[in-house]
Amino acid sequence: MLRIENLTLHYGQTPILKGISLSADVGQVTCVMGTNGVGKTSLLKAISGVHPRSGGEYRLDGEPISGAPAYQLAAKGVGYVPQGRDIFPLLTVTENLESGFACLPRSEHRIPDHIYELFPVLKDMRNRRGGDLSGGQQQQLSIARALITRPKLLLLDEPTEGIQPNIIQQIGQVIGYLRDEGKMAIVLVEQYFEFAYGLADRFCVLERGEVKMAGDRQSVSKDSLRAAVSV
Repeated sequence: MLRIENLTLHYGQTPILKGISLSADVGQVTCVMGTNGVGKTSLLKAISGVHPRSGGEYRLDGEPISGAPAYQLAAKGVGYVPQGRDIFPLLTVTENLESGFACLPRSEHRIPDHIYELFPVLKDMRNRRGGDLSGGQQQQLSIARALITRPKLLLLDEPTEGIQPNIIQQIGQVIGYLRDEGKMAIVLVEQYFEFAYGLADRFCVLERGEVKMAGDRQSVSKDSLRAAVSV
């Protein structure tokens, strides 16, 4: 679903990503790991089109994508759950979900039942304002909003950050379900090691904007991976 070769990204004159190559297949979780400040969030911003890429080849579902902005990539099937969630605090849960309709034809402007099956709390709170939800509930809302767009590629940036353990477990179960459903590729940026290791089929460790280690679960040992992401 996703193939990136030699992706580069700059903030002004400062290089942030230096020749990143990454692939993500349907029915798999590709986990991007590394310490703070190595470029993980910047990589997801580049993939989602939120930040313009400076160079490299980018293919989505076999189609070359060059310089496409975020709204075009969203329409092509890239769902992005940013760090910090970015929900609309003054809109209700239902209205937040409906904001995902912008990527869809009018005939598909409805909230599927499976959204509430994955996140039952959102159905119970659908008339509550997004800003009144707990951090964990807001994270579930952010993921659900991305799923409204029917993504082929789902990008998740630190979904466990600041979340209580029981919600982390629920989010992990949802990610596992979406992977096993086999309808999308998932790229997960995550620093919670056990959570990431338990879900990932493929790993990519970044260091100073470059790939330090990459491989699938069979080729990368848990100990070597832990060592690679340690400070």
